[in-house]
Amino acid sequence: MMRKTIGVTSVLLGLAAAGGALAQSYPTKMINMVVPYAAGGPTDTVARVMGQAMTKPLGQTVVVENRPSAGGIIGPEMVKNARPDGYTILIHHIGMATTPALYRSLRFKPIEDFEPIGLINDVPMTLVARGNFPAKDFKEFLAYVKANKDKVTYANAGIGAASHLCGMLFMNAIQINMLTVPYKGTAPAMNDLLGGQVDFMCDQTTNTTTQIKSGKVKVYAVTSKKRVPSLPEVPTLDELGLKGFDVGIWHALYAPKGTPKAVIDKLAAALQEGIKDDTVKKRFADLGAEAVPLDKANPAALAAHLRTEINKWGPIIKRAGVYAD
Repeated sequence: MMRKTIGVTSVLLGLAAAGGALAQSYPTKMINMVVPYAAGGPTDTVARVMGQAMTKPLGQTVVVENRPSAGGIIGPEMVKNARPDGYTILIHHIGMATTPALYRSLRFKPIEDFEPIGLINDVPMTLVARGNFPAKDFKEFLAYVKANKDKVTYANAGIGAASHLCGMLFMNAIQINMLTVPYKGTAPAMNDLLGGQVDFMCDQTTNTTTQIKSGKVKVYAVTSKKRVPSLPEVPTLDELGLKGFDVGIWHALYAPKGTPKAVIDKLAAALQEGIKDDTVKKRFADLGAEAVPLDKANPAALAAHLRTEINKWGPIIKRAGVYAD
């Protein structure tokens, strides 16, 4: 019995030493940060900001790799099947919590198949329309939509995307169903909105703030409970009569299941250094986003948040009756 105890202890000590050695040597090459949406979209923007910020503390380049698909499910599948060595990581938003309820057949499990690294930021959303949309304010917008519900088109980035969830809740709040036009990512949806091919969408401030300030789109409201500092003149939907309306998006980092703790810890430390960077804070603020407090940029906080969000959105999606194959 004593020999077995000593043997097990030796193995555990050996694993601990190996983990420590791995933490010291990692990373020795570039790291791929997989974005499950198209280049130019809001998640892609956050990925590029964070990839650059994390490069310095990691000592290796963090390269953004876009793997767009409807609902953003291809990226997570790819990362799930990657080698768990810390060289392929995933950045995702609230969709990581909503896909289990949206998809009857999903080839990854958000909790079981990934190692959480940490939360990145919180992002409000905006209700925006094409630049020549006839309504000048939300009251007129609502009246126009109600009068033309069979003709008005709502764009989103695909089932499960933040823009899809926001639109679904908005239409439920005003009790009107509109023609929905799904895209493979927010960037192509925004392009068509700018071109006047679709009428309106609900999208993250990281993707709309620049377009709003340039006057290329019309903004009617923000979806958060409080006004956004970068768009102080834009009222909230709660202020405008949709009491309790509050939809916000969060981004986070994940690694494949089985990635050594030593590597996860090093990635989390780099994430924390990144969100402390003044350039990152300013960039997020300019886009209407806010970096999370440091005590949320870690594996334990993300794991707890993900479970809470899955439990929150599951019943909402079920009641709405929205599913994808």
